[in-house]
Amino acid sequence: MLNVLSIDVEEHYQAHAFENVIDRTDWDRQPSRVVANTERILRLLAKHQVRATFFVLGWVADRHPGLVRQIAQAGHEIGTHGYWHQLIYRQNQTEFAADVRHSIEAIQRVLPSWKPLGYRAPAFSIVQDSLWALDVLSALGFRYDSSIFPLLAHDRYGISTASRFGSRLPNGMWEIPISTVRVAGRNWPVAGGGYFRLFPLWLTRSAIRHINAEGQPAVIYLHPWEFDPDQPRVVNAPLTSRFRHYVNLDRTELRLESLLCEFRFGSVVDVFASKLGS
Repeated sequence: MLNVLSIDVEEHYQAHAFENVIDRTDWDRQPSRVVANTERILRLLAKHQVRATFFVLGWVADRHPGLVRQIAQAGHEIGTHGYWHQLIYRQNQTEFAADVRHSIEAIQRVLPSWKPLGYRAPAFSIVQDSLWALDVLSALGFRYDSSIFPLLAHDRYGISTASRFGSRLPNGMWEIPISTVRVAGRNWPVAGGGYFRLFPLWLTRSAIRHINAEGQPAVIYLHPWEFDPDQPRVVNAPLTSRFRHYVNLDRTELRLESLLCEFRFGSVVDVFASKLGS
């Protein structure tokens, strides 16, 4: 079975773990590491002949157009991650639409013929109170969203009643949720980010096999900064935030390579081609 590998392309200091200590007005003064980290991922994927979906932050595209070209030239799908990495439920519909349009324009300045099919919200912030964002995305021409985490509410995300698998929305778009496994009547996160770094590799492998045994592809997500154990530390962030961000950064690349050797992966459009074309 072909599973989805997706990368949310953002700088290490743009993670929401640090939003209260690094304001976006200070972003341009921070050391940039997103190019080197993303190129590291591109080399790994080329080694294993794997295509992925890269949800690129518009802010990054404006500052590193060559990186966007590299991703496209390597044959990967490019989706958008918004422009300012703002949580959707802190915006109104007009602000959100403007942010997404801004991100599209940033990427199209690099790739004029690029037409986005997919969007992923910063911190999976399409929650029960921001479901209106799906209609905004549909009006902007997106074919799919990959922003809903179908689990009990995290402090930033989660819709416990959402489908665990790809499903068509009433507005005609497809929702491609991040993978979970259902145990003891609850959905549990297993498919990327801090969960990928914190949980033992055998558990991630077992989860992917379980999801595939259900007849479904797993949907995995990672960030370029998760491949960078040498990134500068933000020492004045809360302890919980620092733990979430820095735990096991030195294991990400080896763990992903292990999965690439064991399972088949592709982009969202590769895996869901029959659905997205309908």
